[in-house]
Amino acid sequence: MAGLTKKYGEVVAVAGIDLEIARGEFFTMLGPSGSGKTTTLRMIAGFEDPSAGTIELAGEDVSGVPPYDRAVNTVFQDYALFPHMTVGDNVAYGLKVAGVDKSERAKRRDEALEMVRLPGYAERKPSELSGGQRQRVALARAIVNRPKVLLLDEPLGALDLKLREQMQIELKTIQREVGITFVYVTHDQDEALTMSDRIAVFSEGRIEQVSPPQELYEHPVNEFVAGFVGVSNVIERDGKRLTIRPEKIELLDSTAAPGGLHSERGKVVEVAYAGMVTRYTVALDAGGTLQLVRQNVDSASSGALPEQGKEVLVGWRPEHAASVHGKSTNEEEAS
Repeated sequence: MAGLTKKYGEVVAVAGIDLEIARGEFFTMLGPSGSGKTTTLRMIAGFEDPSAGTIELAGEDVSGVPPYDRAVNTVFQDYALFPHMTVGDNVAYGLKVAGVDKSERAKRRDEALEMVRLPGYAERKPSELSGGQRQRVALARAIVNRPKVLLLDEPLGALDLKLREQMQIELKTIQREVGITFVYVTHDQDEALTMSDRIAVFSEGRIEQVSPPQELYEHPVNEFVAGFVGVSNVIERDGKRLTIRPEKIELLDSTAAPGGLHSERGKVVEVAYAGMVTRYTVALDAGGTLQLVRQNVDSASSGALPEQGKEVLVGWRPEHAASVHGKSTNEEEAS
């Protein structure tokens, strides 16, 4: 994609983005509602025409090519299965329209169902399946004709949390097995970090950062990325704005910090027990507020943990405090 732009009247939904996605990559477009990620996906699919810019697929400009002539398929959140058809007929539908003969359709249908862990489900109806199983059928239907790129528009959004987490792992496994390029849209940061090879963070029609998950989390380029991808603390010291993740901050038992740690004093202003961890909010004497977490490893020692109003010493390694710009790309351009 080069200079990709989409305008609706005076509203700029996508503002001239440049993006290259590698063959066989699990690439995620992450951002809040209205950030331009879904509009970008729809332009790749051919459902929306760009106002400007180009889209290339395997080196071929497909900007003006209709959706049915692009080597891409799309999986939606609502599955879009035909309720009157069997699972097998749903999966093989695209092959039938393309004129593939019956025996080849059956072979590829069964292969696709095997890939999504639903062997033997061909004769069932969608109404007989769970939400997770219906999503797998939609995925099988999308990969059965072997597209070069599979586009997924928040496909797990309708599932409950436990099933969604299970499907995240399975989707990544399936993607690795079939070798198709996946372009995934979500607003869920955990989902993006769990599955992706690389992530593009969108904000107001622009891309703030493109990085592998670990780099994105550990080294955000600005406050928007730091705040949107996980929980982050931002404080200002010596004229620099620093972001520090809660799990990188230690509650120190001694009055002096161990060597190698930067330490500051403060007061606990809030304590929240959250099962595996306890979350603390600490107002620092030097200015600013930090959120930090402490593992509840030993419930017997819970009485010794700091309580609200207690003076504490907190510390972190200097390399865990990343310097960030105070604004997003959009705010910088507007100022």
